[in-house]
Amino acid sequence: MGWLAVGDSHEISLVDGKVAARSAGPRATGRPLKTFPKALRDDPEVDRLRQLAQWLDRHAAECLARVDAWVVSSLPVPTALLARVWPDPAWRDALRDLVVLGDDPTAPGFLRDVTDGGDLRMVDLDGETVRLSPTSARLPHPAHLPALADLREFADELDIAQRVEQLHRGTFARPATLADRDTAVTDFRGTKVPNRLAVRAATFGFRVSGSQARCRVWEDDRTVEAALGFDEDYWDSEATLGSLSWTVVDGPTLRLAEVGPVAWSEGMRMATALSGAATTTGRTA
Repeated sequence: MGWLAVGDSHEISLVDGKVAARSAGPRATGRPLKTFPKALRDDPEVDRLRQLAQWLDRHAAECLARVDAWVVSSLPVPTALLARVWPDPAWRDALRDLVVLGDDPTAPGFLRDVTDGGDLRMVDLDGETVRLSPTSARLPHPAHLPALADLREFADELDIAQRVEQLHRGTFARPATLADRDTAVTDFRGTKVPNRLAVRAATFGFRVSGSQARCRVWEDDRTVEAALGFDEDYWDSEATLGSLSWTVVDGPTLRLAEVGPVAWSEGMRMATALSGAATTTGRTA
């Protein structure tokens, strides 16, 4: 954005998301001042610019959260919607370089641009830029990505950095040796976690309700919620983790063998992140 005149000798603008000031006048260098002038701190224009910066931060966080939800659900996203949000820098930063699937589920590519008409410009695994015109596109969870190892290697070669965790998202495969009647993973039971577990959970994007940390996944046409139990003294003291289980929202508790690959992976990812502990149940990819 441009610079706004404030007072007789200064201009203000947003620089790297923060309010900055520079001197105005014929001898001004045009560079932002290292120290923000005290005389401007209570200026109404400065306050309005601070509020704009705060709104932009919230907007960026909301865009990241929405795109993360698209990745976790792996649901088709209309390309007309992608075209509509792409001009917004916050949406574009969240979406750029994510792996996308069009009409061919075996041909992933890295999203580089979206045209006004909804065409997707992507880089495929051969390093070629291709243009696709599907009516919708999927931003798959890594559990559903074909050639995941090749995609990760290619992204590292190109130094691609995704704003939303996709390729390097921690993933866990459900073991094939689970007992038929088991309904909970007990690997994390008894693990001690430093105080303020609720704050720790919120930092990772998980909800806390009662004495459980939770995350939801849309999979197989139903919403499944993973819940990790812990003792109730989590605000002021050390917390002790309990078991991890999965339920259908407004439905039954699932046997472990019934949990889908994404719900399993996201639940184990949550428990591992909050506990900081390794687990032998499932394979980390």
